[in-house]
Amino acid sequence: MQLPAPLSDCSPAQLQALLAELQRDYQAHCDANLALDLTRGKPSTEQLDLSDALDGLLAGDYRAADGSDCRNYGGLHGLAELRAVGAELLATTPAQTIAGGSSSLTLMYFTLLFANLFGLAGAPAWQSRGGVKIICPVPGYDRHFAICERLGIEMVTVAMNSDGPDMDAVEQLLASDPSIVGMWNVPKHSNPTGITYSDAVVKRIAKLGQLAQPGFLVLWDNAYAVHDIAASSDPLTAIAPLAEAAGTQVAQFASTSKITHAGAGVSFMAGSQALIDSVVEQLGIAMIGPDKVNQLRHVALLKEGGLAKIMDGHRALLAPRFAAVEQALAAHFSGSELLRWTRPNGGYFVSVDTLAGLASRVVALAAAAGVKLTPAGATFPYHRDPQDSNIRLAPSFPSLADVEKTMQVFCCCVQLASVEQQLANG
Repeated sequence: MQLPAPLSDCSPAQLQALLAELQRDYQAHCDANLALDLTRGKPSTEQLDLSDALDGLLAGDYRAADGSDCRNYGGLHGLAELRAVGAELLATTPAQTIAGGSSSLTLMYFTLLFANLFGLAGAPAWQSRGGVKIICPVPGYDRHFAICERLGIEMVTVAMNSDGPDMDAVEQLLASDPSIVGMWNVPKHSNPTGITYSDAVVKRIAKLGQLAQPGFLVLWDNAYAVHDIAASSDPLTAIAPLAEAAGTQVAQFASTSKITHAGAGVSFMAGSQALIDSVVEQLGIAMIGPDKVNQLRHVALLKEGGLAKIMDGHRALLAPRFAAVEQALAAHFSGSELLRWTRPNGGYFVSVDTLAGLASRVVALAAAAGVKLTPAGATFPYHRDPQDSNIRLAPSFPSLADVEKTMQVFCCCVQLASVEQQLANG
């Protein structure tokens, strides 16, 4: 149902009647003994099935294009033919791209660790400067925040607008605070808002090195470069040539974690030649080389239109799930002040904002009704959402039927918490 808008126009008696009705609906959800999970953006089993051709694809032929045996040691940069795939994803060149193991998060962690301890691309180590900070657009990706927290790097936030980070705030921070050493970004179908950075925002980010101290890194996690849900893709301006012209160091990342098999994919990092060379030098201490057999499998699967075919399959599976989220939210909250939400054209998430102070209550109500949601505050550094309003919905993993059930519970919890708050406020 839809509640009257605004709730502040309702009399106490009307609010009590709404509360009683919502409590009955909520109890019915609790009595259904649900066990649903909308917490993380994992691919569904059906999505993983799209890449099952990986198994046995090489048919015993382990030779790379250059004739080398992929079963053996070496090759820190990864296979040349796979680096070409990564370069296409990140709109850069194979020479400035490396291909790694299954997780781009590992490459991100190592990049920050190396920058902090040793310095990269000829810049001094961050830790030599004392306390340093990284700019984090919010709401954002919790694992980016976890890396910073683990390494003792302070996080400062800026708002995420409809076209990307608030660049006025970013530039003001850089101009006034020399301890800032980097900035996180998920530039396409951003996690969790789903927005794609505009051309103007990308151009301003590409010039940030001119405002910052030596060693500043733009961290460009293009995790959803080809993960479109809508029929037409959101355009994203290539940052590499712009950054090179401006003298800004950009570390780009991507992976096939949500393209092929999530736990057995390949990852990519791209940057200036100096940046890549210094990262590979450090990696050479930690490893002998990536899993080149798996890299070769991915080349065989993704070549000659294979990538586009697989992504069409993902789109067909994801679009109905995202449509179910939109339909439920629109049915319950269209024209209401109780909830705002994003309508992404791709990626894995829908970002919603309750009234201030209600996200934690909504998550707790949902949990008691058998629906797990991403913890309130997860999309902010240190798990502290100052408004306690943002919740990230991840509809990819459950079945379509379970997404629909989950959204009915979620909408009921938002309405119930909102009426409770209005009654408490008098």
